[in-house]
Formats: sequence, structure tokens, C-alpha cells
Amino acid sequence: MTEIAARLAAVQEAIAAAERRAGREGEVTLVAVTKTVAPERIREAYDAGQRVFGENRVQEGLVKIAELAPSMSDAQWHLIGHLQTNKARRAARSFSLVASVDTVRLAEILDDAAMQAGRVLPILLEVNVAGEASKSGFAPDAIEDTVRSLLGRRHLSLDGLMTVAPLAGDPEEVRPVFRQLRDLRDRIRETLPVTGFHELSMGMTGDFPVAIEEGATMVRIGRAIFGARGETT
Repeated sequence: MTEIAARLAAVQEAIAAAERRAGREGEVTLVAVTKTVAPERIREAYDAGQRVFGENRVQEGLVKIAELAPSMSDAQWHLIGHLQTNKARRAARSFSLVASVDTVRLAEILDDAAMQAGRVLPILLEVNVAGEASKSGFAPDAIEDTVRSLLGRRHLSLDGLMTVAPLAGDPEEVRPVFRQLRDLRDRIRETLPVTGFHELSMGMTGDFPVAIEEGATMVRIGRAIFGARGETT
């Protein structure tokens, strides 16, 4: 077993343990974050069974997808980083899901691009739950109106919500952030005519067990699988 395979197995077990504590089983998708990770290391994770990968930048992701697609044909690629509107059309053509839609205008461009590509593009709406000035995303009190405004977009699949929690020394400090995102998702499902809208992408290497306990359906983990950035072994 390679080092990456061993790390991946440990993360998978930690996810399963958190699911058991929450009374859930097999509901969480692991998104392996591959920002700055070399293609050969991504392929190691794929060979160990990982199938969903997350890229922060469009151009870096497109290069890796082009290189790895022939040998990783069933891999899914999520765009999880901030997406500029001038790169939205390329993202809509190439990524399985865009997890960081933070403006209505961006959603509209993605809808148009998906129409031109002849596909329905799954998206998540990014919510800045903690109201951090350094982060993008919709304000929590704006998310219902945002969903309402996008319901008629035929080439977008509104799959749920995403957030990036504040950095904290103790994961318990950000538990309320995850709980609030879950409550937002549940309220939208109860009050608006959405189909699906199940996903909650929240939790990273430092806090993903707490996020799962609070309802995460996707966790975005890089360092625990591939090591710190710049690590090669």
C-alpha cells in the first residue's frame, strides 16, 4: 500500500466513524482536493479507489483533467474554488459540478454555457455563513431569494449548499456554522419547490468529523490525503 493509499484509507475510516456517530451510513462523498498536487499522485489516489476530485482553479484543473482523463475515465471533477465569470464557460464544459457559485450573475452565465454545451450542470450555492470579509458567498439571509430566482434555469441542477468554515483551533468552535448551513438547506427544501437540493458540502481536513455529525454530505479533504502542499512522499 502506498503512502497516499494508507492516508486515504485512514480518512475513509474517519468518515465512516463520524457517520456512525451521527446515525448515518454511506451518505458522505469524499472530495479529494488536488490543488497543487501532481498528476501522478492524483493517479495513486485513483488507483486506491478515490473517484471524486476537487480543484480550486479552472486552468489547473483543466490541465489535469486533460492529462488524466484517458486513464481515469470514471473520475468526477468538482470545481470548489472561487470562479471568476470570465472562466465560467470553460468550467461549465469540463467540470462535473461547480461547488462555489457565489453570485446570481455567475449562475446565469453557467446556465447559458451549459445550454450551449448541451448539458445540465449541477451546482452548489456558496454561503458565507460566518460573514467573513475575506470570503465570498451569499449571505445566509439572501439564500432563499437566490434559490427562488434560479428555479427556472433549465440547464442548472440546484443540488444544495456549500460553505467554508472559519479556521479554528478547536473544531467544536465551528459546529454552529455547519449546523446553520444544514438548517438553511432544510428550510429551503421545506418552503421552496426544489427538486433534490440535498447536498451540504462542508468540512475539510481539520473539522470534517464535526461537519459530518452536523449533516455534511460532501467533505473536501486534501492535506490528510496528499500531505501538506509541497510534500512529495
